[in-house]
Amino acid sequence: MESVTFDSTPVDYIPILIQLGVAVAFGVLTIIGTHLIGPKVRTENKLGAFESGVEVIGNARQPFSVKYFMAAILFVVFDVEVIFMYPWAVNFREMGVDGLWKMGIFLSIVVLGLVYEVKRGALDWD
Repeated sequence: MESVTFDSTPVDYIPILIQLGVAVAFGVLTIIGTHLIGPKVRTENKLGAFESGVEVIGNARQPFSVKYFMAAILFVVFDVEVIFMYPWAVNFREMGVDGLWKMGIFLSIVVLGLVYEVKRGALDWD
């Protein structure tokens, strides 16, 4: 089996720096360009809020239930945990029984957290 060496020189990073420079230049030029060629007329009608063609009545910053945030946060947490399971599933055979035990511990902590959330009523829609 031949050995592979990964030596890098500063010249190897030039394409990355060029791509970074193009990305930054595009962002800056887009912002400046829209400011220069965009509409300048500011009327009350244009500055007003528009939502489905219906006139706005009342304050737009009304409080609403924290249950929406709880459901979103729980979705993100469990979605991230599933993402952590993907590398384990890909390397399942190489990890053997040790990997199985570690994933079992991880999943038991996840299930324990889910049981805690259910008992606290975070998933109840009142």
